[in-house]
Amino acid sequence: MEDSKTLHIRHVHKAAIIIQRSHTFLHVLVVGSLFYYRASFFFENDIKNRGIPPLPWLLLSVSELLLFMIWLLGQAFRWRPVSRTVFPERLPEDDKLPSIDVFVFTADPDREPTLQVMNTVLSAMAMDYPPDKLHVYLSDDGGSPVTLNGMREAWRFAKWWIPFCRRFGIQKRCPEAYFSTLENNDDDHEDFRSSDEFRLFKEIPVGLKNKKINLCCLALFTFLGRRGLLILTISRLEH
Repeated sequence: MEDSKTLHIRHVHKAAIIIQRSHTFLHVLVVGSLFYYRASFFFENDIKNRGIPPLPWLLLSVSELLLFMIWLLGQAFRWRPVSRTVFPERLPEDDKLPSIDVFVFTADPDREPTLQVMNTVLSAMAMDYPPDKLHVYLSDDGGSPVTLNGMREAWRFAKWWIPFCRRFGIQKRCPEAYFSTLENNDDDHEDFRSSDEFRLFKEIPVGLKNKKINLCCLALFTFLGRRGLLILTISRLEH
């Protein structure tokens, strides 16, 4: 009875664990032998070592130690490889789901392009979750007017993007990611891709040039009538 309500099942890959841990043990053994060889240089008073300057040897030993530490930190992810099988059909009804808050933080529009921040906000707003229980917040520590204007444009676009995702069952809720993969040959929404409106997507540019935030990738569109009409708006913001 308990397993029937489980939302996911974890699978431990035992064969991968044996291979990975054996490789880790062998790698540590070999690197340990190398470190022993490096350290012995500073403690052995051998005639053949007298002509070798100690500084390059020390720098080489430190660099190898740093590389080993970087490699060692990455082994935690591979120490116990697992995969999960999810059961979304076992999720409770919408009225029983908890409320969630999504916080998006940004500070500098030069280091964190506003276009990417707005794509993150729109992705969170378009999640497949009850709208009355989903709250998305944007915190701009820099107080940039570019971010403020970008948020206004994203809010206008969200009124069309979110219904579109729900109507056509779009899995990639990030506008930039969705528009950048339109040329992939897959069977998702083949009726939409074969329509006359699809050709307009090829003309959507994405970029950030001379501090001008091009929000063309946030194409504003909706379908009207039986065949549908694609409405595309292009918004540019200047710093």
